[in-house]
Amino acid sequence: MSERKIAYSAIQPSGVFTIGNYYGAVKNWVKLQQDFDCLFCVANLHAITVPQVAAELRKRTFESYALLLATGIDPETSLVYVQSQVPAHTELCWLLNCTTYMGELSRMTQYKDKSQRQGKNIRVGLFDYPVLMAADILLYQANIVPVGEDQKQHVELCRDIAERFNNTYAPTFTLPEPYFGLSGKKVKSLQDPTKKMSKSDSNLNAFVTLLDDRDTVIRKFKRAVTDSGSEIIYDEENKPGISNLIEIYSCTNDKTYLEIEKEFEGVGYGQFKLAVGESVADDLAKLQSRYNELLANKDYLEEQMKINAEKAQSIAIKTLRKARRRLGII
Repeated sequence: MSERKIAYSAIQPSGVFTIGNYYGAVKNWVKLQQDFDCLFCVANLHAITVPQVAAELRKRTFESYALLLATGIDPETSLVYVQSQVPAHTELCWLLNCTTYMGELSRMTQYKDKSQRQGKNIRVGLFDYPVLMAADILLYQANIVPVGEDQKQHVELCRDIAERFNNTYAPTFTLPEPYFGLSGKKVKSLQDPTKKMSKSDSNLNAFVTLLDDRDTVIRKFKRAVTDSGSEIIYDEENKPGISNLIEIYSCTNDKTYLEIEKEFEGVGYGQFKLAVGESVADDLAKLQSRYNELLANKDYLEEQMKINAEKAQSIAIKTLRKARRRLGII
């Protein structure tokens, strides 16, 4: 890779991505390719912290890889690989486990939330996956990690682990910084704009997936929750519903909030929701066409997975060998 700074991010193959994933993360990844050396990972090892059906996980891994390429991520410019195909990730995770404190992991907000769903028999992987996430990042000496606000805590933990390792043994890892895009930091639910948009939401009208057809997209936006009053202005505290729609609309065309407010001055909520839905549907149409082409060519996907995994491993092994030496592992 070149002398440019390194950007690293990953996404789980836990189902079709939502526009929250796309506008909140992946669309910013595409832009980053212009200025950074980028690595993007389909994090299938993170997916198994909850029970999976093997055939479905394999299928979703291919679909997720195809979706990343369909968004505009270029596997010849960036490294786009599947986590399980780079063995260095799991080995470094174990080495970092021996530098990480139980108290740090128990304070992770996502662990607290997700462990409640697993009941009494909480899996070790759910508790420990932030360390695997740290290994993912540190293997490539990443300078920045594009994340949503909900993942900022994990990047901070990654920095703590890296700094402790560097201070205890010898300088080994670059300390990464979280990176937030200019828009779409946190796309909210269309039915409850106080919550993050999630594909696990029981209300199907709360989220839009990247593969929803045009009619479905527009119907969901027509049903989106709005606020009292009639002005279309960005005010997260007093108008969370309209603010969420303004955020989403800005993601489709890079307009500022002020520009959007002026564009829809005097326009009713219904007309505004329709405009946002149509803009999102137009944005997704091109992506869906490319996705279908890619998914129909499994040989190409497998070839790119293999090539990119080999490149990723060749970079990762250098860091892993350094960490082994620091620890005295022969």
